[in-house]
Amino acid sequence: MLDRSLDYNDYGYALVHLFETHPEYYKFYKRLVDETDTPVLLDNSIFELGKSFDPVKYSDWIDKLQPNYYIVPDVLESARETIQKWKDWNVNYNDSTDALKIGVVQGETWNDLLECYKFMRDNADYIAISFDYSYYNYTGRIISDNSDHKLQLWCTGRQRFIRQLIDEGHWDWNKPHHLLGCSLAKEFRWYVDKDVYNIKSCDTSNPVVAAIKGCKYNDEMGLTHKPSTMLAELIDYEMHNEEKLHLLEYNTRMFKKIIRRT
Repeated sequence: MLDRSLDYNDYGYALVHLFETHPEYYKFYKRLVDETDTPVLLDNSIFELGKSFDPVKYSDWIDKLQPNYYIVPDVLESARETIQKWKDWNVNYNDSTDALKIGVVQGETWNDLLECYKFMRDNADYIAISFDYSYYNYTGRIISDNSDHKLQLWCTGRQRFIRQLIDEGHWDWNKPHHLLGCSLAKEFRWYVDKDVYNIKSCDTSNPVVAAIKGCKYNDEMGLTHKPSTMLAELIDYEMHNEEKLHLLEYNTRMFKKIIRRT
């Protein structure tokens, strides 16, 4: 599906840990870098591994791939350690690329997240905000009985976090932002409707995994649940079923509709 994914993806999103186990996966993204104008973003695989990929190996892969963007190693839910990881990376690893460095906002509380956001605002080329901070469990809202309550908290929690950053004057309108993952795809409509114009990218396997699991998007509302499988766990899945391929095409088209892309 890698080649076919270019029909519905605007850029290449690569997970570094799969480079070691699937050489053809690395070759695909290397070909994108070397032979096409499709930008490539390299992820440190923290969501899949529970911790950032080994920094020495990560640096080597960055030098080999020469991506357009890469996510600097971070630490889940820890502002202090994430900031330190950023500082350590800049001291120890001088990559040979022109890639933009993406800094992930991490933390458990508003103050932690704000401290980390301000640091990334001052140091990163690109700022990333995750979909599943535990902080959202306390700040999100349950707005319907039709969707999983935890997913609703994450969906509305990230919206509220970004709105508060804007309302309190912390949001950097001059720096691009990336949204890591999603709980409910309908979340993204809010950013478009509120004209948060410098959210430049997002990554989610939601419409793809949904298709593999036989789940159809409800037009621009997406799903009310979330398939629990990570796409990385399906790297060897054989996508030969025509019905699922049509479903994948439909789901990804509906995702574009959610963000008002026709």
